[in-house]
Amino acid sequence: MEFEEDESLLDEESEEENSELSDGELQEAFSKGLLKPGMNVLVEKNKKFVNSVDGLKVCLADFQKDLPWVERLDLTNPPAQDVLSAAGGDVPAATNTELNAEDDFQREMSFYRQAQATVLLALPLLNKHDIATKRPDDYFAEMAKSDQHMQKIRQKLISKQMNLEKSERAKKIREQRKFGKKVQKEVIQRRQTEKKAMLSAVKKYQKGMTDKLDFLEGDKKMDVDSSAASKKAQNKKGPNARRKYKDQKFGFGGKKSGKKWNTKESYKDVSGFRAKVANAKGEKGGRKGKGGKQNKRPGKSVRRKMKGRS
Repeated sequence: MEFEEDESLLDEESEEENSELSDGELQEAFSKGLLKPGMNVLVEKNKKFVNSVDGLKVCLADFQKDLPWVERLDLTNPPAQDVLSAAGGDVPAATNTELNAEDDFQREMSFYRQAQATVLLALPLLNKHDIATKRPDDYFAEMAKSDQHMQKIRQKLISKQMNLEKSERAKKIREQRKFGKKVQKEVIQRRQTEKKAMLSAVKKYQKGMTDKLDFLEGDKKMDVDSSAASKKAQNKKGPNARRKYKDQKFGFGGKKSGKKWNTKESYKDVSGFRAKVANAKGEKGGRKGKGGKQNKRPGKSVRRKMKGRS
């Protein structure tokens, strides 16, 4: 009874998911007698060796067939001579027995020269047996892919090329716009600088700090250091025209009374004397009124008498 209960329990555990048992659990089950011999057996099948003598003879007969070369197309030849190394005076290339299989370049060159020698021997033989080696002009090779598929690929390549050209064109246009904006900005800055320099020159001319009108010439560039040059010119030439005019109008400051007094030098200076004007004043009693015109209006007492008579 106990053995049957243990066996039922083992069956239930085997039905559960993830029911893989560890080595300890297997040993415990084996000690309890739950594992029976023959439940897990590795069957090794013996390999059967077939000695087919008839089949081997058939294969040997195929190898021993003496077919013409056109049917076999086999060639056995040494590699072609390395013409470049021989022309350059270098050491001749190694033979097949001296080749290093681990040297990739030497191995690939050996394959290349072997194929080259084979082609040089095979082409005359093929021409001798009237076997064409060149593709005719009207040769039609069926493509692995359909024309519709290749047309789609061609259109895709063309669209990709056009998109690439558009992006390059847009890139050039953006660069040109950046360059144009840069040039326009430089021109605007230069014009602003010239305008500012001209306004400063006009203000200096209005204030009398300079008497030059070079800033009116549009083709000539204004000098940036015009303020320093004007100061130097002012120090060299003295006061400007505006200062001279104000000095003449308002004086130089200091004492102003008695400036019309005669001095010894002014008394002796008769350069401004005019005899004609002096004689005219003596004869007619001087000019009356403004502009030397005679006053024709009668005096006040005469006008009163004239009113009383009336």
